[in-house]
Amino acid sequence: RMREVDLGCGKALLIKESGEFHAVGHKCPHYGAPLVKGVLSKGRVRCPWHGACFNIATGDIEDFPGLDSLPRFQVKIEKEKVYIRASKQALQTQRRTKMMAKCISLSNYNLSSTNVLIIGAGAAGLVCAETLRQEGFSDRIVMCTMDRHLPYDRPKLSKSMDSHPEQIALRPKEFFCTYDIEVLTEMQVAAVDVKSKIAVFKDGFKMEYNKLLIATGNTPKTLSCKGKEMENVFNIRTPEDASRVVKLATSKNVVIVGASFLGMEVAAYLAERAHSVSLVELEHVPFKKFFGERVGRAVMKMFENNRVKFYMQTEVSELREQEGKLKEVVLKSGKVLRADVCVVGVGAVPATGFLKQSGINIDSKGFIVVNKMMQTNIPGVFAAGDAVTFPLTLRNNKKVNVPHWQMAHMHGRIAALNMLAHGTEISTVPYLWTAMFGKSIRYAGHGEGFDDVVIQGDLDELKFVAFYTKSDEVVAVASMNYDPIVSKVAEVLAAGRTIRKRDVDAVAFLSFRTGDMSWLTGKGS
Repeated sequence: RMREVDLGCGKALLIKESGEFHAVGHKCPHYGAPLVKGVLSKGRVRCPWHGACFNIATGDIEDFPGLDSLPRFQVKIEKEKVYIRASKQALQTQRRTKMMAKCISLSNYNLSSTNVLIIGAGAAGLVCAETLRQEGFSDRIVMCTMDRHLPYDRPKLSKSMDSHPEQIALRPKEFFCTYDIEVLTEMQVAAVDVKSKIAVFKDGFKMEYNKLLIATGNTPKTLSCKGKEMENVFNIRTPEDASRVVKLATSKNVVIVGASFLGMEVAAYLAERAHSVSLVELEHVPFKKFFGERVGRAVMKMFENNRVKFYMQTEVSELREQEGKLKEVVLKSGKVLRADVCVVGVGAVPATGFLKQSGINIDSKGFIVVNKMMQTNIPGVFAAGDAVTFPLTLRNNKKVNVPHWQMAHMHGRIAALNMLAHGTEISTVPYLWTAMFGKSIRYAGHGEGFDDVVIQGDLDELKFVAFYTKSDEVVAVASMNYDPIVSKVAEVLAAGRTIRKRDVDAVAFLSFRTGDMSWLTGKGS
């Protein structure tokens, strides 16, 4: 049903589904995964690594992460032979940027007014701007960000820490000029007047808008102990933070506070470079709430085998200095750790403080409340990304916060379509990944509140699948070294089908011996 075909100057993915042949690019444009190892289901192929989905007839991207679509190639059948016709350039690039409109009315605007204002330049903001242009929107679009850089691949800050900003840019500078997407860098919005439709910036500048997207993301939590303002204590927020940590940590002693995704990824990245890496965490096992205790222990063991030392069930009571620089981290347990660098990864809070007097509905934790169309309670005001709660179809429309890269992309797309009055509701399966010591854990679904974990495979060998269940229903899945199982489960859930715990218990153990996951596609009510 899917086959990689070498055309001499590049490869294509040949697909046969329901008797029809299609040919598209063979690599996922996100990070280059071989799509032939992905999952084909009902007219689309899902990437085995990070879950992006592409329409097999058009090549268009339908779920994320990533910005570009696949090139589509001509297929002709003659005398039981299949012929593929493709341009050399498309075979070499393996990506296609969708056609986009430009702004035709810039001269109608003064500097302080725009049709669409996007606060935040992460994945949600950029995908919103691009989707508007793809849909033919030809009015002014302005994005503003506190960052000094154009939109970049934020997950790489902790997964590939010494990347330069240009290396991780999501689009080159010329792209924004070509499609008239204006980006105001180092500009912070201090307040929004929704009645007058005006955003007020910190420096006093004001901008009128017609439609507004708020995609400000999160602000990292800081430590509350003595010495927290000291030099060499970092929240990793920018490419400069990440590269400075790598430079300071090389052959030195590093203490990481918090076994969060960021904390664990930073620990893994620095383990080979630093003299020592110590990780301090309040829980007794990392990732316990997210992956469960057994998976958390297996991950912890992998870290310990790579010279990372854990100090669990304790907190930092003090950071001590010598000649103005960090020298020691004192724990509440009484233990004193040598430290030249400290990285803080103890979670984040939504960056929504500037909206408190705006009238936009914010919940008790500071998240912006939106509906399935990414609309707030104020007409013309949308919100997306890490700072929102939205109804998740997968969990019976429970209001959830999903602060992950794939979801931010999808939020941005849905917001853009509804700015254009398409009436499109979000319907996607959350998908995320973490990378540590050259290994990845992939995860799909929303396991919050799971009451059991069914594990198939071998945790000690780090080759396993974990099914997270609530009552009798599988609500999420995680895997290591078992591709494309997570993408396969994501497709089952995306189709609206239910996987029961008894299905996993009864059938899965047989298939794990053979690697056959075909039982999944037939399951579900």
